[in-house]
Amino acid sequence: MNMIPVDKVDVFRDDEVVIRQSMLVDLPKQASINKILIIKWSSMGDVVISSAIMQDIHDAFPHAELHLNAMPPWHLMFASDPRFKKVWTVDLRKSERGCRGVKRWLGIVKQEQYDLIVDLQTNDRTRFLLTLLRLIGRAPQYLLGNYPVFPYTVRQQAVAQTHVISLMRRSLAAIGVRSLTRTPVLYSTQADIEQAKTILAKHQLDTESFVVLLPGSHAAGQTKRWGVRHFADLAQVLNARGISRIVLIGGADEAEDCERIAAYHPDFIVNLCGQTTLLALPEIYRHAEMIVGNDTGTAHLAAASQRPVLVICGPTDPRRVKPLGPHVIAIQADIACKNCYQKTCSHHSCMRNLTVDHVMANLEVSLDK
Repeated sequence: MNMIPVDKVDVFRDDEVVIRQSMLVDLPKQASINKILIIKWSSMGDVVISSAIMQDIHDAFPHAELHLNAMPPWHLMFASDPRFKKVWTVDLRKSERGCRGVKRWLGIVKQEQYDLIVDLQTNDRTRFLLTLLRLIGRAPQYLLGNYPVFPYTVRQQAVAQTHVISLMRRSLAAIGVRSLTRTPVLYSTQADIEQAKTILAKHQLDTESFVVLLPGSHAAGQTKRWGVRHFADLAQVLNARGISRIVLIGGADEAEDCERIAAYHPDFIVNLCGQTTLLALPEIYRHAEMIVGNDTGTAHLAAASQRPVLVICGPTDPRRVKPLGPHVIAIQADIACKNCYQKTCSHHSCMRNLTVDHVMANLEVSLDK
């Protein structure tokens, strides 16, 4: 196993897409847009990023009725979202896969009679559904997607593959909507808020300083993990710097790693893995000094908290996966094989050779504030 040394670490900050006035095109008969459907299915990170675009649409059409077509379980993140009159789902991937689900999806869209459909998913399946909608003559005049191809009716300039937020912002520009929202916008339920308060009080996190660590990723993304020992060592350094508690957060896929990290420093690590709802997390994050994690969905939820966030990237490209917001930075070892997106690796140098010192060098400013 030949390890590749890390001589340089790149830092990625907010890469704003500036939409020039000349790029904006007024949507014809904008006043007639009374009902809008937004389609966004997955993944969790992309759904959270899309919440900023949803806010832009809401602000641009303040009198329109907004509906959201989401997939389980992500539709639950919008259960208490005041921007949407209706959040509906057809489980086309599992329980309603096949013709039955397609028929029900088309039936809902036909019944609602939308004036504008904004497809923020823009994959083969949504294009197929919208094509069927056009073929049966029940599509609205305005169909907008992230790419300027059929079946969409709003034309826009093609762009190279980039961060999903860039594609979405350019799409909004095609209908004259400025993208002014710079961070995710999510609404926790009252139950989520109460759960967060209970957890904070139970572990004295409402009175003590703490940093959140997100050491996991989904089970198929093991190469995206910085590693148990790295996170344990980072926890020790942070505690020595005066941080009273280190909080571990994750789901079922991260449980083993969180248990192993907590075992290194049981006196000051609080392991909350699997103990919170998704929308309780932003409420917990808002009390943290900062959040440090891998390229994982919960890091995008952290971006909604407005707290400093540092994301450690290895095989994935920070220019495409960094959570949204000026308070978020991503770091990556500058080695030849970065951004490989491989699921397995014989040396994993991009993560193994990225040290605690590399990470701390980018946390010092936040710690000293």
